[in-house]
Amino acid sequence: MRSAACLLAALLCACAPEKTWSSWAADPESTRYAPLEQIDASNFSRLHVAWTWVSRDIEWKQKLIVQSRTKSLRFFFTDHVDIAEFQATPIFVDGVLYGVTAASLIFALDAGTGKELWLHNPGAYRSSRDYWDFLWPKQRGVVYWEGRLFLPTSDAYLVAVDAKTGQPIETFGEGGRVDLMVGLRGAPIRRLGKYFQTSPAVVAGDTLVVGGSVHDHPESPRSTPGDIRGYDARTGRLKWTFHVVPAEGELGTDTWEDGSWRYSGAANVWGPMSVDSERGWVYAVTSSATNDHYGGHRRGDNLFAETLVCLDGETGERIWHFQLIRHGLWDYDPSASPILVDVTVDGRRVEAVAQATKQGFVFVFDRVTGEPVWPIEDRPVPPSDIPGERAAATQPFPTKPPPFERQGTREEDLVDFTPELREKALAVFRKFRTGPLFLPPSFEGSLILPGSYGGTSWRGAAVDPETGILYVPSIQMASVQTIKEVDEGPDGFRYRGTATTQRFDENGDVASNGLPIFKPPWSKITAIDLNRGEIVWQVPNGEGPKDHPLIAGLDLPRLGSGVPTGIFVTKTLVITTDGSEHWFPELGQPIVRAYDKQTGELLGEVRVPDKVRGVPMTYTWNGVQYVVMAIATKERQDPRLIALALP
Repeated sequence: MRSAACLLAALLCACAPEKTWSSWAADPESTRYAPLEQIDASNFSRLHVAWTWVSRDIEWKQKLIVQSRTKSLRFFFTDHVDIAEFQATPIFVDGVLYGVTAASLIFALDAGTGKELWLHNPGAYRSSRDYWDFLWPKQRGVVYWEGRLFLPTSDAYLVAVDAKTGQPIETFGEGGRVDLMVGLRGAPIRRLGKYFQTSPAVVAGDTLVVGGSVHDHPESPRSTPGDIRGYDARTGRLKWTFHVVPAEGELGTDTWEDGSWRYSGAANVWGPMSVDSERGWVYAVTSSATNDHYGGHRRGDNLFAETLVCLDGETGERIWHFQLIRHGLWDYDPSASPILVDVTVDGRRVEAVAQATKQGFVFVFDRVTGEPVWPIEDRPVPPSDIPGERAAATQPFPTKPPPFERQGTREEDLVDFTPELREKALAVFRKFRTGPLFLPPSFEGSLILPGSYGGTSWRGAAVDPETGILYVPSIQMASVQTIKEVDEGPDGFRYRGTATTQRFDENGDVASNGLPIFKPPWSKITAIDLNRGEIVWQVPNGEGPKDHPLIAGLDLPRLGSGVPTGIFVTKTLVITTDGSEHWFPELGQPIVRAYDKQTGELLGEVRVPDKVRGVPMTYTWNGVQYVVMAIATKERQDPRLIALALP
């Protein structure tokens, strides 16, 4: 009887409309929500690998070894093929999965079997000149529009291919691509190593909107602004440019004192963007200006750096903006995609946009007017004592929702599992300057919490649009942010900032393979009711390193693994990944978890073959629900996509 019932259910599902995950974050609004329920609490733990697709990155890179023009590049290809950066989240359209590898190879797969249908190689790494060109570029997704796929490649070309064949659209740009280096302002910058693309473009109407990544640790105040640009999706023609560092006569130049808007750079959109499809509006959040931790050469608030902007997709006109951080000094790039969702606040329906940040805040605005849904207060923050630096006197603090991460470094928050452990933590703590959120970097080193890699990353959050509950994955990771004096160059540049993640080993020294010095949970999932601006529940994500010599044998609760988490929401579940960051592989195991949406109860765990790098996604095809994710390791193995399904 059970087999017959299952067969009937499968037939009914097969007749129902297929559910799609047609954008990088499920939909243009970046909800990461799929109204599916075949996989639920009763069967989640029975998921197994249904199919695997192996990336061709290593095969292709090895072919370039003989073409390598420098010894350092040959060394990279031979011994340092950084395939661990396979961070793709594919999209699902009409039974086909489309995505991109770390080497910018665009692929199309059969959604039911994982069989490769075609592979397009835009030749991104042929632009490389030396080893360093390979350190940062990553690729996360493609965008689909009217039978075409678009990808801003890691070497800064915007390419268009036919979704059925993988062949270039010859009428787009020049032979199927547009050079994104053309039109960049400011100081000259090198392709791939210093200017590159990581996140997918978005489509608003018939306009492709593209951000970009600018190297933001230069030893000169002069750099390249990472302007947002809109291109015609049919022809590749540039339609508009939004200046993230304002040009002469534009709004915001007065926030770059002493004319620093003339030479400052970065402030780019390297994270994913979102679109209000009905209005054709684009929501993007910008990063820090150069240098990430020192701004003595760019005094003032520095609009539009670290700002949420709403733009008209057709014209690039600014509809509204809100600067989340003034005169950024902490590398607090708000890189998570803005999430568009309708909520009910005090009986009033609000078309909202929610922005989760590295510093542990969720800013919530009316996405039409830009007005805060709940008051945002300007509060005093510590000044800087670095010569020439002038930190902002105040920063914006949302009154609702409450912060989802610990903020500021305090002695009472140090780990205290044992007296010995606390003493070791205290010894590290006292080496540095400590204090509240927005403590500026210093010569001796400022211990910052959340640090540059804390809070919520580019992987972003998810929301259930039916309830207005936001699910935010986050990590608690401190960093030491230090200002160092450098030889004065022709531009008068004297200082630059650096940041290192803060952990310690059994000798009390800073080490990447030790324990966090602050109390857990070191990673968590927080459910926030956006109708009320309140936290519903908060749970650790992951057991954490309980077998570490300093804490082995202790009866400890779940600590949280301390690594970034990918997340999405279905009809009944919150599904997350763990073990997704190769910087700290000892802290997380490759596991996928399901939580109850209402309570946060852990419902099941499934081990997967390797570290999860990309954000997972889900869809149904031929009556079967799949969960797909990119996995890779630092070892010399090909990165892969795996699909989980029920037996």
